Amino acid sequence: MILARSITLLALPLMLASCVTTSAKIDNTKIDNTLAAPAAVSQVAAAAPLAATPALAGQAPQVAQEPSPPADPHYAAIYAEAKDGPYPIKAVNLASVAPRFWRREVSYDTTEKAGTIIVDPAKRFLYLVQGDGKALRYGVGVGKVENYNFEGEAVIARKAVWPRWTPTPTMIARNPKQYARFRNGLAGGPSNPLGARALYLYSGGRDTLYRLHGTTNPSAIGTKVSSGCIRLTNQDIIDLYKRVPTGTKVIVLPSGSSRAA
Repeated sequence: MILARSITLLALPLMLASCVTTSAKIDNTKIDNTLAAPAAVSQVAAAAPLAATPALAGQAPQVAQEPSPPADPHYAAIYAEAKDGPYPIKAVNLASVAPRFWRREVSYDTTEKAGTIIVDPAKRFLYLVQGDGKALRYGVGVGKVENYNFEGEAVIARKAVWPRWTPTPTMIARNPKQYARFRNGLAGGPSNPLGARALYLYSGGRDTLYRLHGTTNPSAIGTKVSSGCIRLTNQDIIDLYKRVPTGTKVIVLPSGSSRAA
């Protein structure tokens, strides 16, 4: 009897898929590693069915564990750990955020001028119009309850780095146990729900109390989680903050509709 052992390792790439508002910053290839057997052994193996590896007496059969797929180096770099002023920015676990919500340039047909921000809550995307049919697309988290979401046109009237967060009176009344202790505000920092940056939306010269801001919970990107604000990963809100000045036009589409991208 000829015994043949064929060991094959296969590594397949896997798809890696609150607002509390009032003040400033807020609360927060194909890889084929198949190992070829020696020619003589592989010929015999090809002619015979593969057999399970026998277990030792008193032990359950051992099942080989698939190694974790390597991270996409481009996005691993974009969402890597970093230092921002006195505070650390944690790396985003890409396995916790669907790939479609990773920052990228996409085709986007719109009549709005380059530099305009368009938020599509239904799709959980924010677009920064680039012109020439292109836009930078960011994944976002949106309001848990549609009635809490802002929609319409606004402008960015203020920008803040590591902003202070203060819950609105409405938020405190709705959930005093969670928000009442912060009625005097929470200083900016890694535990602040507004994250690393905040962009304040004004309409008709008045604060709408809605912001575009970072988050302490990247896994919430692509979901309905906040009290109405639009949240991005800290890496993405820092990138957006650098690209847009005060006075930037922001259009927030209705939650029940979306614009093709």
